[in-house]
Amino acid sequence: MLMRTDPFQELDRLTERLLGTSAHPAAMPMDAYRDGDTFVVLLDLPGVPPESIDLDVERNVLTVRAERRTAPDGDTEMVVAERPAGTFGRRLFLGETLDTERIEASYDKGVLTLRIPVAEQAQPRRITIGGGGEPGRISA
Repeated sequence: MLMRTDPFQELDRLTERLLGTSAHPAAMPMDAYRDGDTFVVLLDLPGVPPESIDLDVERNVLTVRAERRTAPDGDTEMVVAERPAGTFGRRLFLGETLDTERIEASYDKGVLTLRIPVAEQAQPRRITIGGGGEPGRISA
């Protein structure tokens, strides 16, 4: 039997996995950093209407879902469709040290910004050392 091989097949698979396809878009790019007592997450969602973004938190797992439609409704004929469309999703596993009850979200210029405060019990505390038989105290 004669088998046909494609030397670029693995490269194509890797590219599809990283960049996505129109049927399965890639995950939304993300930056995350800590700013004092707040953990900040930035997610790129260009062209996504704010009303199509859905945020859920369950057991320290934050799920972000968004949808970008391909073409305007009506009698529109697409000539070129290179921008990824469909449903995008990303799950963030939040540590026990973050306060999931006080997450703030804002959306501006295609960037979803999440601000997650560090829980009070996880913030660093200073312990003073007592002298002369007096116990020390914990201060925030």
